[in-house]
Amino acid sequence: MTTLFTPARLGSLTLPNRLVMAPMTRNRATADGVPTPLMAEYYAQRATAGLIIAEATTPDRVGQTYPDIPAIFNAAQTEGWRRVTGAVSAAGGRAFLQLQHGGRIGHPDNSGLVPVAPSPVAFPDAIHTPNGPRPAPVPREMTADDIGATVAAFAAAARNAITAGFAGVEVHAANGYLLHQFLSTHTNRRTDAYGGPVENRIRFVLEVVDAVVDAVGPDRVGIRIAPGVTANAMRETDVEDVYPALARELAARNPAYLHVVFADPESPLFHGLRRLWPTALIANPALPWPTPFPADGGRAEAERLLAAGADLVSLGRAFLANPDLVDRLRRNAPLNGNRPEHWYGGTAEGYTDYPELAPVPA
Repeated sequence: MTTLFTPARLGSLTLPNRLVMAPMTRNRATADGVPTPLMAEYYAQRATAGLIIAEATTPDRVGQTYPDIPAIFNAAQTEGWRRVTGAVSAAGGRAFLQLQHGGRIGHPDNSGLVPVAPSPVAFPDAIHTPNGPRPAPVPREMTADDIGATVAAFAAAARNAITAGFAGVEVHAANGYLLHQFLSTHTNRRTDAYGGPVENRIRFVLEVVDAVVDAVGPDRVGIRIAPGVTANAMRETDVEDVYPALARELAARNPAYLHVVFADPESPLFHGLRRLWPTALIANPALPWPTPFPADGGRAEAERLLAAGADLVSLGRAFLANPDLVDRLRRNAPLNGNRPEHWYGGTAEGYTDYPELAPVPA
């Protein structure tokens, strides 16, 4: 019987368990996007996860979303991530790095540049900046040259991630960021080869994935999708058309995994994706947000997803507050409570100071 603690294969990796630490923005990098020693400590504390997917990291300057977000487009950033992967490896862990371009989710106060997007459709809410919340600007519609440069930036970032010691990268095509924006007719109003019919709207995602696979190999690439998820004011009206078509094309590239956000084990779409997908399927459960949060940290939902066909399950907030989450779940021990006031930015408080269980006596 497969459980959360059964070893698994993912690409060329053997994972000691099926619990994945989901990528979660923590805003602890420097203003220049360089990961800090504190980040290395944070990830090393959580190295007992079967796999860590490190937080959203921008592949180029214009893709920056918020202040103090890590990046991986220059040598200093790459070296900062090398310190993180070294700490994780020394603690016995394995990590992929999520590559995320914000698209319209950005602001000149953060990146120094006007954001770019499929179409000039502004994000309707405020963007967090060093100067406080600011209205989101109307993004500049990407030209063909912009699209080509962005695809190349993802490939270069993937190469940098492998140089930095990551086992692979996750292409973020979810949660309302740039690649997701291309998939939706709400944010993609183009009339060229990247807009209109489904086969056009999925084109940019496929071009990014192709470039990343060419750069680092398919067994080092995962893709994250969020069918119908409304994060960052996303709207999708043809989920049942877009995501099977996207999954079929992605599956032909044979990447290491598909990571489905807010997966519903009773959804026909989830089961359809499972049938289409030839390699590992990571499912992220739809848990209450922000509160109440289940006392079991999402274990019951994780087990339901495994039973429904997921190979691995990603958990977020449970890993934030419990660096030893795998051990706690294995021992059916109580979980630490989260401190949401420390989720985004700050010091070690609410980041690396959560207590761990005492070891089991020999």
